[in-house]
Amino acid sequence: MEHGSGALLAILIVFVAAQLGSELAQRLKFPSVVGQIAAGMAVGPSALAWVKINEPLSVFAEIGAVLLLFAVGLETNLADLRKVGKVALLVGVMGVILPFAAGAGWAMAAGFEVHKALFVAAAFVATSAGITASVLQELGVLSRIESRIILGAAIIDDILAMLILGVVTALQTGTGVDFVQLLKVLAQAIGFVVVVAVVGRYIMRRSSKLMDAPMDSQSPLILSIAICLALAVAAAYTGLAAIIGAFLAGMILSETQHRKDLQNDTKPILAFIVPFFFVVTGMQVNLQLLGSWSVIGMVALVTVLAILSKLIGAAIGAKSLGTKGAMIVGVGMVPRGEVGIIIASIGQHAKIFSDTIYAVIIAMSLLTSIFAPPILKAQFKKNAEAS
Repeated sequence: MEHGSGALLAILIVFVAAQLGSELAQRLKFPSVVGQIAAGMAVGPSALAWVKINEPLSVFAEIGAVLLLFAVGLETNLADLRKVGKVALLVGVMGVILPFAAGAGWAMAAGFEVHKALFVAAAFVATSAGITASVLQELGVLSRIESRIILGAAIIDDILAMLILGVVTALQTGTGVDFVQLLKVLAQAIGFVVVVAVVGRYIMRRSSKLMDAPMDSQSPLILSIAICLALAVAAAYTGLAAIIGAFLAGMILSETQHRKDLQNDTKPILAFIVPFFFVVTGMQVNLQLLGSWSVIGMVALVTVLAILSKLIGAAIGAKSLGTKGAMIVGVGMVPRGEVGIIIASIGQHAKIFSDTIYAVIIAMSLLTSIFAPPILKAQFKKNAEAS
């Protein structure tokens, strides 16, 4: 399966499996991501074994992760954050602190070294803005104050998650954590973000004429993808995760007048390439490991910790909305989805944790994405009936 038609057949099987899994998940009212990962588990080595993970699939999956975070960054409008102000900031920060502490505490109790425990904790942090936004849109409540706070806080969540990922990724090169090393790594991560923000704006000003009056109608899209890949490579060379550079590229371009056009133009590309990441993620899960009661118990414990820590942290941040409003915001912040899965994949690829822990984190991300949407719907309906 490594050369010629074999590689193309593997790509075909994965692509078709992704579409079937996505369609089935949507019919069952689950996020499409859940179906794509389940499809990967089904066709992967530990189940039907129709496909093995080879180099072409790995490359497609990595590009998928990079472009997915580019799209998340492109949807991150800093002007929208200012509209929901302090409450969204509080929700975002508290929704990071408690899950990170819960994840680190569990990992250290499970016997992880501190620097590896911090990486595991990073997978507890990020809320899936995409999953929550789709639920809010379906309910027709995007204009509600709770919805705007959830989406604003999810953006802050993603930014903090990328910063945390940058720090914990760089820490993996050492054998432990000390205060000086931590400060150095933190400065490195913040420095990269600041430099990219400053240089990025300068580059965008210089290239705006090219994007405004392109010789080819596809030039803005091509230039944007080039910027995305360049910053992803730059992040990787500085010891950070490539997806951080892609996320920042999207944020920079979200400040331009081409934001909407780029969002529309990248949709077909994302529809093709991103599912490869989620299917390959599922293929890497050893289903036999999830067959033991001890691992099932671990999944249950980690999922409960992930749900409660995010729910309580976000609700504390939103307490000014009252109990009902705070609960809605808390539930809306629970789904981990794609960002947590990407962090888990980076950790597994870098051999930071075992296949068992990887399977547990993927299961947690899936379960929070499955359980939270119906509870969020029920909370909004209950609130509407009460008012």
